[in-house]
Amino acid sequence: MTVSQTLREKLAALPDKPGCYLMRDRKGTIIYVGKAVSLRRRVQSYFRPSTLRDAPPKLRSMVKSVVDLDVITVRGEAEALLAESALIKQYRPRYNIVLRDDKRYLALRADPREPVPRLTTCRIVRSDPALYFGPFPSAAVVRTVLDFTEKRYGLRKCAPIHPDAETYRHCINDIVRFCSAPCVGRVTPEAYRQRFDEACAFLRGERLGVIEEVKAQMLAASEARDFEKAAALRDTWIALREMVKRRVRVEATPEMHAADARAGLRGLRDRLGLPALPTLIECFDISNLFGTQSVASMVAAVDGLPDRRLYRRFRIRTVEGADDPRSMAEVVGRRYLRVKEEGRPLPGLILIDGGVTQLRAAREALAALGLGQVPTAGLAKQLEEIVLDDGRPPLLLPRDSDALRVLTRLRDEAHRFAIDYHRRLRNRLIRESALDEVPGIGPAKKAALLARFGSVYRLARASVGEIGAVPGIGQALAEAVLRAVASEGRGKGNAP
Repeated sequence: MTVSQTLREKLAALPDKPGCYLMRDRKGTIIYVGKAVSLRRRVQSYFRPSTLRDAPPKLRSMVKSVVDLDVITVRGEAEALLAESALIKQYRPRYNIVLRDDKRYLALRADPREPVPRLTTCRIVRSDPALYFGPFPSAAVVRTVLDFTEKRYGLRKCAPIHPDAETYRHCINDIVRFCSAPCVGRVTPEAYRQRFDEACAFLRGERLGVIEEVKAQMLAASEARDFEKAAALRDTWIALREMVKRRVRVEATPEMHAADARAGLRGLRDRLGLPALPTLIECFDISNLFGTQSVASMVAAVDGLPDRRLYRRFRIRTVEGADDPRSMAEVVGRRYLRVKEEGRPLPGLILIDGGVTQLRAAREALAALGLGQVPTAGLAKQLEEIVLDDGRPPLLLPRDSDALRVLTRLRDEAHRFAIDYHRRLRNRLIRESALDEVPGIGPAKKAALLARFGSVYRLARASVGEIGAVPGIGQALAEAVLRAVASEGRGKGNAP
């Protein structure tokens, strides 16, 4: 099977994150939608030789039809499950069998048009004036959240549209479920409507303090050794967090993002021992291709959220080859020399994409500028551990913590920004290459040669056999390439 250059590049750039992937055929039609905890590992597994050799005929047929693909990253596996369901129902891909039927996840529904509105569960989200919250992949979470919301805000559970005194005679929810009993006038219609509005605001994620109250009650019950109550509160607290944080990203409100970011900054201050909240964080990343076209990026977060107005790009000037620590030292030194000369505020935290070696190089550059007091940290990608070059061991935060999410989001943004800049420079290099003069060398073969050797200079120092081994080149074309770039190799080889 021949994989197109576009698809090959997309496969190489897949993120190691949870999400959904959409496979397209030559007409651009989506033929399959899938989900994965790791998009990189899952999607690349389709194109392994063993898959194409040993997979069932239907899977082999699908993979051979794939010409392009798109990916959507989400926060976790639960979000990926919901997104996959929505995408399959929207596009109905021919190779998807499950989830094309009427299966639906559970959601909460509230109809403000009712005279005494209440919350109910449903599996179909309709286009009507009612309010819907969800759907959620776990029915247990939905039912726990419904029970908590009804009790906390005193919402009725009975089914009649117009509950009255006769309804109340057969109901004990005001005793066992804390119902505010609007049917017998214990609260006015206006007061009940206010309770209902507060409940809806809570379900939209606009009352995050309520979840913290439940957590405080859980800890208090545990300290009082009332473990049965603490366990029940723990289950409720976990369900509420699932409800607020594990919904599909498009449903998250700006208030939720801001609240998560503020919580993350507080967590960073406490866990890293920072003197103040890091309201400005600047993050650096290095990118190169086989040691050529080395570039760096700097992205910034204000109040925990990325601010594109503060992003900067750098070309490495003083370092030859793939030397990330020295490149990092150069970029950090250039950045904060200018900040110091212009009298601009320093960040509350400098984040380095890499381990202790890159972090140490950055700290030395800061110390040379008299800025050794600025807090710094590194983020090692393999385990997502926070590296601190001050004698403390690496810090491992929970994967779902707001503090780690602030750092990983900024690190990923720096990585994306650096790769984008590097790709632009590489494409310019391809266009301006001396290989343009060689008959039979087009854009695809130029890209293949430069991807293999990294630069025209290294290509000029290769043998005919090494060049001819690149797919699509061959012996005769390799000799023509070597003649065309020979002067490049002599010129740099004699340079002092």
